[in-house]
Order: sequence, then C-alpha cells, then structure tokens
Amino acid sequence: MTGVSEDLADHYDAGKPEEIMWEGRFITAKRRGKWEYVGRARGIHAAVILAVDAEDHVILVDQYRVPLGRRCMELPAGLVGDHDDVAGEDASVAALRELEEETGYRAGRMEDLGEFFSSPGMVSESFTLFRAHDLVKVGEGGGVDSEDIVVHRVPLAQIGEAVAGWRAEGYAIDVKMLMLLGAKLLG
Repeated sequence: MTGVSEDLADHYDAGKPEEIMWEGRFITAKRRGKWEYVGRARGIHAAVILAVDAEDHVILVDQYRVPLGRRCMELPAGLVGDHDDVAGEDASVAALRELEEETGYRAGRMEDLGEFFSSPGMVSESFTLFRAHDLVKVGEGGGVDSEDIVVHRVPLAQIGEAVAGWRAEGYAIDVKMLMLLGAKLLG
C-alpha cells in the first residue's frame, strides 16, 4: 500500500480481501473490512473532456442526474467501454466520441492530462481527463437516446459569474468544474 505504514494499513483494512456486496450493470458496492465503497462494474471508467475553443469559450453540458434529483452543470464526459461494441476501446477514442455526441463539437486532437479520482473516500471510480484541441462544430450535440443534454458555450473570463447564476437557478455543479474556477478561488 503506497505511502502507508504497516500500522495504518491495518487500520484501513488494506490487507483484507475485497468483498462484492452487490453488482449491477454499471456499479458495484464493495466492502473491505469495515470500509464500504462503490466502484464501476466490469472495469469501466470515464473520459472527461476539457474543451476550450479558439475564442476562449469553454464547452459545457447540463443534464438531469437521478442521484441528485436535478440538472447538473458539467464538463462533457462519458464511459469508456460501457457497451459490448466498444469493449476494450481506448479512452481517447471514447473522449472523441462523447465530445461529439454530447456537444456537437469534433476535436482534431485529444491530449491525455492523466487519471483522476472522483470522490476517493467513497468511490473507487477514476476518470481520464482529456484536453480537446482544434475544435470544429459539426452538429447540435444533445447526446444519444434520451440523454436530454443541453450544450453551453461560456467565455472562460465569465465562468465564475456563470456558475453563480446556475447555482441561483438550482443547478448542481460537478466538482470537476473547480478546475475552471481554480485561479479565481485563490485570488
């Protein structure tokens, strides 16, 4: 266990076996000793896309999120390898597909910015963050099937005001939006 003494490893039940309490199509509830947490089923993970166009506008989406009971403002994202026809796909391929499906923008290139963890105290899920380059609008977006995704193109210089406005309207704000607010929060 990286960076944890043997005593702490014992405290965190690091040596105990992982037990699956319940498994669905997309998530698995697990237990290790006294710790309970949730992870993605079947090794599925997510690709999240930071898409900023040539005019310094960030491309965002909002959609209804059942666990929150309301719409949520987010960076475009999607699952990697979540269907049999795309099992084993590269995360960059999923990122390209999801960006176009959700937003109607096609990226000329995807830059892998690394793996991040969503809520490590409760969820083992990770996502790969990609920066989309050379954006071209090729459609309306909106997602597939019944996703009901709304696309937003927001000037980066006004992201703080936009987030405050969405909050006032009752939108949830995904934690990944913090990367857009970072410098303003520190200033």
